[in-house]
Amino acid sequence: MNVDSLTVSMFATNCYIVSCPDTKEAAVIDPGAEGKRIIEEIKKSNLKVQYIINTHGHIDHIAANGRLKEEFNAPVLLSKKDLEIYKNPGYGLGLVLRKQPEPDWFIGEGDIVRIGTANLSVIETPGHTPGGVSLYGGNTLFSGDTLFSGSVGRTDLSGGSYSELMNSIREKILVLPPDTVIYPGHGPATTIQDELVLNPFFNCDFI
Repeated sequence: MNVDSLTVSMFATNCYIVSCPDTKEAAVIDPGAEGKRIIEEIKKSNLKVQYIINTHGHIDHIAANGRLKEEFNAPVLLSKKDLEIYKNPGYGLGLVLRKQPEPDWFIGEGDIVRIGTANLSVIETPGHTPGGVSLYGGNTLFSGDTLFSGSVGRTDLSGGSYSELMNSIREKILVLPPDTVIYPGHGPATTIQDELVLNPFFNCDFI
């Protein structure tokens, strides 16, 4: 499984292009803006986009959905629990976004997204939003805005819950193999091992 990353928009969101080297099939995770740039990167690698996947419904993770769907006619995947946020994604800050395509498929715990010979398992990780999901496969985790390098997702926006977020991280993410590489929604990649040792939210001795 190949992973290419683009940082997009004023929110510095990580958009990931995940592809199978054998079939050139691909999924785009969290196309948060700059659709033209994302499309150019995909075409440069001659990839065939099979899915557009949103880890959650906030504006900085979905804004280029429409542009990519128009270009590739790929289905949009989202948790149904985030549909309300998806339809009103501007954080209540007055941010305006053109109408997004309706999700084609709703995804939830245990679903498998197949990208050529690679598989991504859906893990429900609510807390940042009610329908936040992470995607796991090939010793790799796409954590959305649930877990970052040295930090965790914010929970002060509509639908957020700190207790749910921490439960999601402890019960669903930190139990994965220590060498699992985490690709978060913002900031640099990390590993489970590094977060267990260095993240102040989990290592009290670090504070």
